[in-house]
Amino acid sequence: MKDRNTETDGTAAGEAPGRRGLARYARPALIAGVVVAVVCAALLVIIFLLDTFNATVYSVDGKDVADATDEARAIRDTYAGVRIGSIIFLIAGLLAALAGGFLLYRTRNDAPRVDEDDDGLEWDYDDLAGE
Repeated sequence: MKDRNTETDGTAAGEAPGRRGLARYARPALIAGVVVAVVCAALLVIIFLLDTFNATVYSVDGKDVADATDEARAIRDTYAGVRIGSIIFLIAGLLAALAGGFLLYRTRNDAPRVDEDDDGLEWDYDDLAGE
């Protein structure tokens, strides 16, 4: 039986050969970027709905949210910080996802495919037959 821990290319056991440098962080960056982008997009939709609701409630008495009054300005600026932060994180998440996807695409042929369920042991017929 051959153990994977005795590899000669300098990689640790369980690590795919060829995934060095930034390429090893590409898949986590892609996943994290997509998750952050989806959460920020959902947050922006919720903020849009809340702004619409606030504007509708404010305009029931014939007022307009676009007025130059302090009350209208306060309603417009209620979620301004969250909206700006969400847009910044959305852009950062999209950039991380694009960078991770690009690195995965660029290094797709560098590393051989490794079976995720493989424990590093090679079994032949004699080993399985108990001989």
